[in-house]
Amino acid sequence: MHNAIINIKNLRLRTYIGFNPEELEKQQDVIINAEIHYPADLAMLTDDKENAVNYKTITKRMIALVEDGKFQLLEKLTSDLLDIAKEHPSIHYAKVTVDKPHALRFADSVSLTLETTT
Repeated sequence: MHNAIINIKNLRLRTYIGFNPEELEKQQDVIINAEIHYPADLAMLTDDKENAVNYKTITKRMIALVEDGKFQLLEKLTSDLLDIAKEHPSIHYAKVTVDKPHALRFADSVSLTLETTT
């Protein structure tokens, strides 16, 4: 069995994230990275898009969620993104990391990672 690994790297979006008053009023940058595993044997043999996981569809759904949403916690945002990443029935592992740049004064960013196996 051949395992395909889709990597979505540094998807830069803006959303409402946080619970402090200034965070509720102004969108902030978030950077999303996702890793998605699925068996690729059938896609490799047939060269048919119906036998593969469509990363464009996944990314579009992630963008819509982030841009249209409001989140208090990185945990909730990351969990919702992970749900999108693992929706396709062929996916057996997914991991999502969300970075919140400049969240801490002396740090480049704060990030949270969630992963799941199905």
